[in-house]
Amino acid sequence: MELSLLMREFEVSGRLVTINPTGNGNVNDTFLGIFRNTFAEEQVILQRVNRHVFPQPEAIMRNLHRLTAHVHAKLEAEADQADRVWQMPRIVRTRAGNDYFLDENGDTWRVITKIASATAFDEAQNAEHAAECGAVLGHFHWLVSDLDPAGMIDPLPGFHITPGYMAKYDDTLQRVPQAKERLNASMEARRMAMFIEERRGFAATLQDAMQKGELALRLMHGDPKVNNIMIDDFTGKGTAMIDLDTVSPGLIHYDFGDALRSICNPAGEEEQNLSKVVFDLDLCSAFCKGYMAHACAFLTAADRHYLYDAIRLITFELGLRFFQDYLAGSVYFKIRQPEQNLNRARVQFRLCESIEARERPIRELLAAL
Repeated sequence: MELSLLMREFEVSGRLVTINPTGNGNVNDTFLGIFRNTFAEEQVILQRVNRHVFPQPEAIMRNLHRLTAHVHAKLEAEADQADRVWQMPRIVRTRAGNDYFLDENGDTWRVITKIASATAFDEAQNAEHAAECGAVLGHFHWLVSDLDPAGMIDPLPGFHITPGYMAKYDDTLQRVPQAKERLNASMEARRMAMFIEERRGFAATLQDAMQKGELALRLMHGDPKVNNIMIDDFTGKGTAMIDLDTVSPGLIHYDFGDALRSICNPAGEEEQNLSKVVFDLDLCSAFCKGYMAHACAFLTAADRHYLYDAIRLITFELGLRFFQDYLAGSVYFKIRQPEQNLNRARVQFRLCESIEARERPIRELLAAL
């Protein structure tokens, strides 16, 4: 079905001027549509929800409807007291009054509003940017802190549950013949396996804390990397979280740790020279100050106690996932060369070591907030 015909199914005012692919996401097919009339212009995002990643796209849309309705109401209530204009995408309904459109192939299409006059960056620009990223995530967590997670469907069961990834790693070594071959053929791979074994007992830290009642199940974003955080083009302040399909019941500690993992490693996930992979304490401090300014109202003492563990654990978890996928034949993470997932694991494990070496100053800066 032509994109221009698809757009006619949605209630957007004006005439469609252009529609083109946009963004660099790896999950949904995404297009930017620009509509104009005599007096105004409106930009919207058209997306086809990827059924291979999200086998229940209707459930994804129910989640998004519930999330955006709750957040919009809360943003409106706080608007007069807010220090900035916070934004959240709005679902554009179809002409039939639905939140999505099913085409003749059974694909699910949706239209949401574009965040106005804002940009996302692929890496932290400086400490001020890191602080704004922290503010956006902290504010997002506050916005959903009173939204019952029981009412949300988990779009990716098992996502960010580290013991589950450990079990998958063990299963790969037992059941995939090529896994042991890849492990034994490389000294680097054997070092990775030893790194994992030395930290096996740590993998369940957050889940155990939740089981003991120390940490509460809340709504987490699920993918709070730096390029999912929008910065206002005019004020330089953070304005919105995007890519909301992974919002699900979970531990917000995984969000906190994952954002810091992404922001505080300027070398990135593909760095070949491990000496450049260092956890940046200045970026960490800036992010945490921005985050706590908005999250301190709902974080408990137990929540704070496990923040360092979250930073260390999520970094270990991603390295574990990269390494498991390498052993399995790189069937999940896309690669351009055979050893890419092995190198990605090396980077995350090196970053994990850097975090461990900085445990004391990280805990001190967290305690001071």
